[in-house]
Amino acid sequence: MRRAETDLARLRRRAFAALLALAFPAAAFAETPPLPALPAPPPVVGAPGDATAPSQDSQPRVAVSFNAVFASGDIQAIGSGLIWRVFDARSDDNGGHALVAESNDPAPTFQLADGDYIVHAACGLAGATREIAVNGEPVNDRLVMHAGALKIEGVMGDAPIAAPRLENKVYLPDHNDPEAKLIIPNLKAGAPECLPEGAYHINSILMDVSPGSNIPTNSNVSADMKVQAGRLTTVVLRHRAAAMTLKLVNAPGGEALANTSFSVLTPGGDVIREMIGAFPTIVLAEGEYVAIARHENTTYQATFKVVANQNRDVEVIASQPAP
Repeated sequence: MRRAETDLARLRRRAFAALLALAFPAAAFAETPPLPALPAPPPVVGAPGDATAPSQDSQPRVAVSFNAVFASGDIQAIGSGLIWRVFDARSDDNGGHALVAESNDPAPTFQLADGDYIVHAACGLAGATREIAVNGEPVNDRLVMHAGALKIEGVMGDAPIAAPRLENKVYLPDHNDPEAKLIIPNLKAGAPECLPEGAYHINSILMDVSPGSNIPTNSNVSADMKVQAGRLTTVVLRHRAAAMTLKLVNAPGGEALANTSFSVLTPGGDVIREMIGAFPTIVLAEGEYVAIARHENTTYQATFKVVANQNRDVEVIASQPAP
C-alpha cells in the first residue's frame, strides 16, 4: 500500500513539473555571450527583509545553488531574464505544491531544509524543471534550457522602423496552418524574447501613428523562421509602404478644400480607410488605389499608385465629379 502511494505521489510531481513551464512565463530574455566559467552565486535568497524567503523553523538548512545553461555546443550561461521557483515536492490534498522560494537572480542560492523539492526555471516562454533531494549536504545543480531567443526588427527602405509602429505576432505553426497557435500577441521590435527551440511563424503589421491615429495599415509582412538553442535569432522584416496625403482641390496645385470626407479603396472596391479633413494622411502598402472625395453633396474620385518609401500628396480634382 505504501509503495502504491509513493508511486502515485511521484506521478503527481511529474505532472505538476510538466505544467510549470506554461504556468509561469518569465521576463524578457537578454542575450549573454559565452562565458569561460559559470558565474559565482549571488547573496543567499532569504536574507532579512526578503519577501521570497522561506519561513524560518527549527530545521537546519543547507545552501542549494542553481544555474541555467543553453543546450548548445558551448556552455553558455543564461545571465538574465530568469525566474526561479522552488516548490515542496509533497502535494497537498488537492494535488498542489507549496511555493517555498523564488528568485530573479541568474544563479541563485537558496537555504533549504532537508526534503524533496521541485525546481523550475523560466526564461520567456521556455522553461526547465528538476526534482532534487536535500539531505544535509550543499547542492550545486545546473538546469539545461533547450531554448534560444528571437528578436524582430523592421525596416522601410534603409531606415529602421520605430518599435511603436510595428505589431509583431508570433505563432506556433501546425502542419499546413502557419498561424495555428498565437503565442505572442505583440513582440516589441528590438526586444529579444526567450523561446523554446523550434519553428515559428511571424506576422508583422505596420501601424499608422499619424497624429490622432494608431491603427493597423494594410502593410503586412510574414516570415517563417527557426529558433536554435543557445542562439539569438534576429529577423529583419522589410515593409514596402509610404504615406499619402489626400487633398480635394479645384485645380492641380490648388488649396485643399475643407469639410471633405475621403475613402480609400482597392481597385476591387474594398474600403481600406475612411477619413475626414482638408488633407488627411494615410500609410499604405505599395500598390494601386482609388481615392473618393465627398464635398457639398458631390463625389469626386482619382486613382493613384503608392511606391515604397515615396511619401507624396494625392490630389483629387473637384472639377471632375465621379461617374
